[in-house]
Amino acid sequence: MVRYCDSLSAPGDPFDKPPCRGCSSRLLEPYIKCAECGPPALLLCLQASDGGRDGCFTRGFEYKKHQSDHKYEIMTSDFPVLEPGWTAQEEMALLEAVMDCGFGNWSDVAYQMRTRTKEECESHYMKNFINNPLFSSTLLSLRQMEEARTADTAIPFRPTDDPPRPTFDSLLSRDMAGYMPARADFMEEFDNYAEWDLKDIDFVDDDSDILHALKIAVVDIYHSRLKERQRRKKIIRDHGLINLRKFQMLERRYPKEVQDLYDVMRRFARVVGPLEHDKFIESHALEFELRREIKRLQEYRRAGIRSFCSAKVYERMKRVREDECRKRTMLCDVLQYIQDGRACQQWLHKQAAIDAGISPAITSISSSATGRRSAPPLNLTGLPGTDKLNEKEKELCQVVRLVPGAYLEYKQALMNECRRQGGLRLAQARALIKIDVNKTRKIYDFLIKEGYINKA
Repeated sequence: MVRYCDSLSAPGDPFDKPPCRGCSSRLLEPYIKCAECGPPALLLCLQASDGGRDGCFTRGFEYKKHQSDHKYEIMTSDFPVLEPGWTAQEEMALLEAVMDCGFGNWSDVAYQMRTRTKEECESHYMKNFINNPLFSSTLLSLRQMEEARTADTAIPFRPTDDPPRPTFDSLLSRDMAGYMPARADFMEEFDNYAEWDLKDIDFVDDDSDILHALKIAVVDIYHSRLKERQRRKKIIRDHGLINLRKFQMLERRYPKEVQDLYDVMRRFARVVGPLEHDKFIESHALEFELRREIKRLQEYRRAGIRSFCSAKVYERMKRVREDECRKRTMLCDVLQYIQDGRACQQWLHKQAAIDAGISPAITSISSSATGRRSAPPLNLTGLPGTDKLNEKEKELCQVVRLVPGAYLEYKQALMNECRRQGGLRLAQARALIKIDVNKTRKIYDFLIKEGYINKA
């Protein structure tokens, strides 16, 4: 059984398909594809690439399960697609040439095709790809989709407008992370000093092979660094990360749980496109909303609620009940510490704020009122530097709750400063040690008592 099939591979790249299974040579159209073997497809040549012998199919090549009497398909692109006289292979060659040479450079397009004149290339392309109603409607819809996708970008401006040119260190420049739209790059690029490795390289004729290869390797490394720079630019541009403030405002519209997911999944944004990433986040936000609504519905059902009117009454009574519970909790707290006048005063202020409909300020009750016990001594077992302390120093670190390594560092700094100035005051010690002032005072008094430092 024989079937003729199209083969729309790029004509300019003959190595984009597997070689012939029999002779491993590159395939020239037409060639044979076995209809019973695969995947992978088993391809055989009809004629050798050099033209000097018969192809593997003609010679009846067999390989493993493939037999010479299997059904096969003849693969070719020698058939018209859009216009008689233009084969599919020429259509692909025309599109490839326009992509390489640019629209309007018909002389270069015809030179790359080699089978058509520039007038033929221009008239065929304009007739079938520009003025064709089918393609025009498709291109219009694609253009509208692109405009809708980029309508909310970080720096919106039309191509005919003059792009914004923010001055260095201005508010607009900081909002745009140093991006300069007129140049399409940043004021400080990623890997900003990559070019320094090339500034002294010079290719001369008397270079040895090793030196020449080394210079080539340096240039290749530089190219890889440029590719990484462009990749990062593309990620920033595609995901709209130039205007960081606007990006953060968009994040805040999600609930707290979705924001946490957004932070975790941000690192994977470079793998998928911006549309897919946004769809992923939006789907999880929708899932969170659905779960919350389902949980609320289950709560209504447990309470025996069957209508929306009853649900509104239930929510109102629930808020009233929560307010009463909070008031009772505050009353229990103040009754527990009724002996302390300051705690009573704080509770009265809270109660007055609640009655006035104001959110009460969070105030702390003193340790004397709460009866809070002091923190237990620090356990120094296994901590680095413990073996370098004497018993008194260990006791100080336990009481002050200071790890031995930090204590030894502070001790050495104070001793050096005291030796340099001939004495040390408490204010100078506090300026040297940026920790709690009470801990600094205890360390300072201990070192003076033990004779490590002297008062100024």
